[in-house]
Amino acid sequence: MDIKRIVVKVGTNVLTNRDNRILGPVLRELVRQIAELYERDIMVITVSSGSAIAGKEVLGNTNITDKSIRRQVYSAVGQPRMMRHYYSLFHDYGMRCAQVLATKRDFDIGKHRENMINCYEGLLSEGVIPIANEDDAVSLTMSMFSDNDELASLVAELLDADRLIILSDTDGLYTGHPDDEDSVKLNTVKGDQNVEKYVQASEKQEGEGRGGMASKLKIAKGTAKKNIPTYIANGKRKNVIVDIIDNKPIGTKFIN
Repeated sequence: MDIKRIVVKVGTNVLTNRDNRILGPVLRELVRQIAELYERDIMVITVSSGSAIAGKEVLGNTNITDKSIRRQVYSAVGQPRMMRHYYSLFHDYGMRCAQVLATKRDFDIGKHRENMINCYEGLLSEGVIPIANEDDAVSLTMSMFSDNDELASLVAELLDADRLIILSDTDGLYTGHPDDEDSVKLNTVKGDQNVEKYVQASEKQEGEGRGGMASKLKIAKGTAKKNIPTYIANGKRKNVIVDIIDNKPIGTKFIN
């Protein structure tokens, strides 16, 4: 089957180092791959985390005690900073990008949804790479996505994508903790396979993103059931997106 459009979700852990600083080389490699696929007539819709971390880098620790307000402020400060990174990198490759911010209600059937489809389709028709993120500054807690994995899945469904690739800091789904010697990476998972038992609880600090492996697994299975093959793979691995599109055995593939 011809692949024409894919959704790639980049997690905060991919974009940052152990000190929670944004990694320029990782962003550059991501954009390089998107540019390579663009030359092959494959459009990549990117769902990018990182705005909260980018905002925290600027502001440091704040006096705001309310956690959700603090997140809104970090994201509002960090969002233009992330886009500046992306804008200049795409510019280096002679490409253009655009920001699309959404809240969960935008995906409800009706005018909001149609409006968003029109926006995405318009950008794609002009060869512009959409960079999606949750509109944290205005999202109400009850209408927030559980994390950007959920947003990426909704975007993939909205745009009838041929693939969803969730980039994390792990090589895929393992039968135990990835660092254990006897853990084995699962190359393919079917929708009815009980792999939930393998998932470790994830410990995350503030700004590090909300989605652990349990959430990724749920999203990957759910998206695959909609006939969109979904991958969980290591975003810090060179050429990871292109290799997946070229059917190399990288990451864990989820199928219906």
